[in-house]
Amino acid sequence: MGSSDSDIKMSPLREKIHEIIFEADTPSGKLFDIVLILCILLSVAAVMLDSVKVISTEFGLWLVYAEWFFTILFTFEYFLRLISITRPLSYAKSFFGIVDLLAILPTYISLFYPGGQYLLVIRLLRILRVFRVLKLVLYVGESKVLIQALKASRRKITIFIFTVLTIVTVLGSLMYLIEGEQNGFTSIPKSIYWAIVTLTTVGYGDITPQTVLGQFVSVIIMIMGYGIIAVPTGIVTVEMTQAYKSKGAIRACLTCSADNHDEDAVHCKYCGKLL
Repeated sequence: MGSSDSDIKMSPLREKIHEIIFEADTPSGKLFDIVLILCILLSVAAVMLDSVKVISTEFGLWLVYAEWFFTILFTFEYFLRLISITRPLSYAKSFFGIVDLLAILPTYISLFYPGGQYLLVIRLLRILRVFRVLKLVLYVGESKVLIQALKASRRKITIFIFTVLTIVTVLGSLMYLIEGEQNGFTSIPKSIYWAIVTLTTVGYGDITPQTVLGQFVSVIIMIMGYGIIAVPTGIVTVEMTQAYKSKGAIRACLTCSADNHDEDAVHCKYCGKLL
C-alpha cells in the first residue's frame, strides 16, 4: 500500500527548520520571530522613505540595495517555509502564504518594466511591498487569540453593522427631508454620509444642520454614537475571554503548518494528519 503524506518521515534538517520557523514557543523560534519582525519593520521603513522625494534623491541607490537585500531574504524565508512542511501547497494557498508572496513579487516584477513608459506601473507595484507589514500579525503570539475572537464574533458584528447601516439610512433620509438642499443636504446619499460621520462622532463639519429640528436630531445621533461604539468592543471582549480560556499550546502541524492545537491532540484539527 502507498503511504500518505502524513506517513512521510521528514529529515532531521527539515524538522529543525520547521521548529525554528513555525514553533514560536521554542528559544530558536522566538529568536527567529524577533529577527524577522525587525527585518519586516526595516523593509517597510525603506519603502516609506523611498516615497519621500528628498530622501529618495539623496539615498535612492542605498534604498534600492536595501530593497533587494530584504527581497532576497524574504524569498529565502518563503522557500524555507515551503520545504519545511510536507504539504507546501496548503501553506502557499493560505492567507499568510499569499502575503509572503505579495511581499516579494513586486520587486521581481519590476525587473520586467525598465522602460520610462512603465514608471507608473512600477510605482504602483512598489506600493504592494507595504503588504510586508501584514506578516507581522503572524509573529505576534496574542494575535492568534484576537483572530479566533474575531472569527467567533463575526456573525454578531455583521448583524451589528447591518443595524447601524439601517439606522444611518433612516436618519440620513430624515435629515434630507428636514434640512433640504438649501442647507447642504443635496441628496439622500450625502445625507447618509453626514449621518455616518455624526454617528461615529467624527464630525468633519463640512455639512451642518441649520434648522432647530435638524440640530435636535443631530444631538440624538451623537448620543447614540457613544453607545453604539461600545457594542462591537463588548462583543469582541467576550469572545476574547472565551478564546483565552480555550487557548491551546502552540503546536504547529508538520503537514499544513497550522498551530494552536490542544496539548493532548494527536491529529491536526485542520488537515487531520498526525502531529
